[in-house]
Amino acid sequence: MEGKNNIYNDNKFNIRNMMNKGILSSFFSALVAVFLGLIIGFFVMLIALPANALIGFRHIIVGGLNRIGDVFYYATPILMTGLSVGFANKMGLFNIGASGQYTMGMYFALYVAFMWDLPDSIHWIVACLAGFVGGMIWGAIPGIFKAFLNVNEVITSIMFNYIGMYLVDMLIQGNSAMYVSDKTRTQYIPAEVQMPSLGIPNSNVNLGIILAILIGILLYIVLQKTIFGYELKATGFNRFASEYAGMKGKRNIIITMAIAGGLSGLGGAFGILAPSGIAGSSMTYEPINIIAPAGFNGIAVALLGNSHPIGIIFSAIFISYIQRGGTLASLAGYKPEIIDIVIAVIIYFSAFANIMNTAILGFIVRHFGKGRKSGNTLANDDIKEAE
Repeated sequence: MEGKNNIYNDNKFNIRNMMNKGILSSFFSALVAVFLGLIIGFFVMLIALPANALIGFRHIIVGGLNRIGDVFYYATPILMTGLSVGFANKMGLFNIGASGQYTMGMYFALYVAFMWDLPDSIHWIVACLAGFVGGMIWGAIPGIFKAFLNVNEVITSIMFNYIGMYLVDMLIQGNSAMYVSDKTRTQYIPAEVQMPSLGIPNSNVNLGIILAILIGILLYIVLQKTIFGYELKATGFNRFASEYAGMKGKRNIIITMAIAGGLSGLGGAFGILAPSGIAGSSMTYEPINIIAPAGFNGIAVALLGNSHPIGIIFSAIFISYIQRGGTLASLAGYKPEIIDIVIAVIIYFSAFANIMNTAILGFIVRHFGKGRKSGNTLANDDIKEAE
């Protein structure tokens, strides 16, 4: 009997190791969300244009393989804003102002690109750092309101999206060195300020994607392996308990929002400083009073990645991948918005991650546990623990 119990305990230990901190179960729940989103998207395509549903769906699934450079290029900004939202979420904060921080970081990078005379070898580096600083400033302001006045960061950060957008558009239009009035957009960025290309033909993919992935890995190390990361997460779980334990809650809130803003700002710098696939040109910005969509896409990326830095890396690449395939669905007669429906459904299902995690954990324990009675008891224990 004792040996039998040891088998159950070993089985329990192994399953709990597999589900350590919900990492594996979160992966499965995200996988289920993706699967359900694609299936529902397929049914929407069947309703919209039945004859071309299979062709259009095929474009969504495999279309990105032929545009892999663009997949990584478009993944770069949403990866950075996703890391921004996810990092703040670890602190218990909802950074819905990633769009404004992204735009402000882009402006700071543009200002350095056009207005500062620096050596070619470091010009793009300084411009990227300026983008990080710009995003930090714009992210720190809601953090200060939250820390000292207890103003909800959702309210302040979403309003700062609009303030940042209008302010940047006004500053750019008033700067003749940046803005070309007859083209209603900024000038081409000098080649020496553009980020180094990765050399993939017919693509704008550049060093930014590598830097973004490294930043994601660095954030994982900081959050999981450092005292600073532990304090941030502890403050996020319970601000008052962490302050009672000697942690500085107000300082941590401001630092978290500043870093989150800096990550979004760096995404704006990566986006605007990217080299163009057209010789002699570059990325440009058109000040037309539209909030940057990369910020809100970053929220979707963070939700799908369960706010885990490594999960966010993969979710950003995945969302960029199906977006690239979705643009090809127009070849089969579908509107490009069809892919927005797919992504929305995926995010909708990923919002039920906790429920799906519990269901998946219970399924694994019940079907792979040894014995019935003890196995069911074990399942109930693990389900309670997962909840």
